[in-house]
Amino acid sequence: MPDEGKAGQALDGEHAGEGAGAIIRVGTCAWGDHEDFYPPGLKSTDRISYYANRYPVVEVNASYYHLLPPRNYAGWVAKTPENFVFNVKAYGVLTWHRREEPPTKAAFEAFRMSYEPLVDGGKLGAVLFQFPPWFVDEKKHRDYLKRVAAHMEDDRVVVEFRHTSWLEPDRVPETLGLLSDLGLGYVVVDAPQVGTGTTPLVPAVTLPSLAYVRLHGRNTRTWYKKVETTGERFDYLYTSAELDEWVPKVRELAESAHEVYVMFNNNRRNYATVNAEQLARKLGQLDRPPESDQGVQLGLLGEE
Repeated sequence: MPDEGKAGQALDGEHAGEGAGAIIRVGTCAWGDHEDFYPPGLKSTDRISYYANRYPVVEVNASYYHLLPPRNYAGWVAKTPENFVFNVKAYGVLTWHRREEPPTKAAFEAFRMSYEPLVDGGKLGAVLFQFPPWFVDEKKHRDYLKRVAAHMEDDRVVVEFRHTSWLEPDRVPETLGLLSDLGLGYVVVDAPQVGTGTTPLVPAVTLPSLAYVRLHGRNTRTWYKKVETTGERFDYLYTSAELDEWVPKVRELAESAHEVYVMFNNNRRNYATVNAEQLARKLGQLDRPPESDQGVQLGLLGEE
C-alpha cells in the first residue's frame, strides 16, 4: 500500500474540513447524475469543473462499466482544483460482477494503467472495490481479497461488501481483521436493511490513513427492484435529523483515521448534492453561503 504520510500530504486542501485531527471530505458518487444541480445549458464536459468548485471529492463511476482511456482522467485532472480528489470505482470484471469473465492479472494491470493520470497528478484518493451480493463470506472470496491486495499494493484500496454474511455479529471481528491485515480499507455503509443483499451499519476503520463511508439512502421499496436507472434504486433524500445522526459517527471515525471520505450515492435528482452540502455544513466544513440554486431545490424537496 502507498505511504500514508505522502498520501495525507497530497490530499490536504482548503475544501477539507478538520475534525478530531482528520481531514474530512464530503462528496457524491459520480457527478453526471445530478441533473437538478447544474445550471441550465451547462455543457456536460463542464460539469466536473462546476462540481469540483463546490465539493472536494467525487467517485468515478464510469470506471466500473468500462476501462476508460487515460486521456479521460488526464482531462479531469486539468479541469479540477489542485486539492480535488477522485476515488475510482473498480472495473466490474475485477469485482466479480461479470461471473463469466474471471479477473486476470492483465485485467488488473489494464485497470491500474487507465487511471494513472490521477496518480501522476496527485489526485487519486482511493480505489473502491464494491462487491456484489453473491460475493459471500467464504474461503475462495477471502483468498480473492488477498489477490486484490497484492495486485493493488501501490494504491489505496477500500472494500464494500453487499452480503450480510461478512458482517454477521460473530463475523465482524474476523472480517475487519482480515482487511486490516491486508492493508485494505473497510467501507462503512448506510443502506436499506432488507434481505441478505445488504450489510448492517458497522462504523469501523481498518486502514489508518482513511475511513470511508457510502450512503445509499434507505429506500427499502426499490433496493431489489429492477430499474432502468440507478436513480430509481437510490431514490431517497435524507432528512436533516437523519444527517444529524451521522455527525458523531463521522467524528468518531475521524479519531481513528487521517482522512474521512463521506460519499452520497442517493443519486435521484439532486438529492446527493443537497445532502452532501447539508452534512458538510453540520460538520463545520463550509463557511460560504448556500448555493442559490441548491437552496431553491432544497426548499422544493423539503415540501415533497
